[in-house]
Amino acid sequence: MIVNLLRIRFKDGVTVAEQEEVLAVMRRTASLESVAFGAVGKDFGNPEDGFTHSYLAAIPDLDALERYMHDPVHLAGDELIMDKLEKMSAVRFTDDTDPELGKAVYEIADGKMRQYPDWARRIDELFGAHV
Repeated sequence: MIVNLLRIRFKDGVTVAEQEEVLAVMRRTASLESVAFGAVGKDFGNPEDGFTHSYLAAIPDLDALERYMHDPVHLAGDELIMDKLEKMSAVRFTDDTDPELGKAVYEIADGKMRQYPDWARRIDELFGAHV
């Protein structure tokens, strides 16, 4: 299983209604056929970290990850989501023992970044260029 956990903070001025819309879009993405299980909700980590909500998607394998990364629902959701966020942080891990899996995951992510350079720039901004 490949697990992607994102912690997010909304931009100042994003209304509660807009936040709910973003969270609904995230739930839709976390429910794609390529996702084994997902969750979206309030983050109750250290408040000093500045994150308010979290997103989790668990993806069974590399083929599912490729579908997930390029799913039209995911791509369209990112367009709405990214404009409302101030910052993100990620934890990515696996329970798979293949020592090359991490490299393969990042190769898929790099491929998406090359295919969608504007998306990549926006992601870098949200992560502070530490994806």
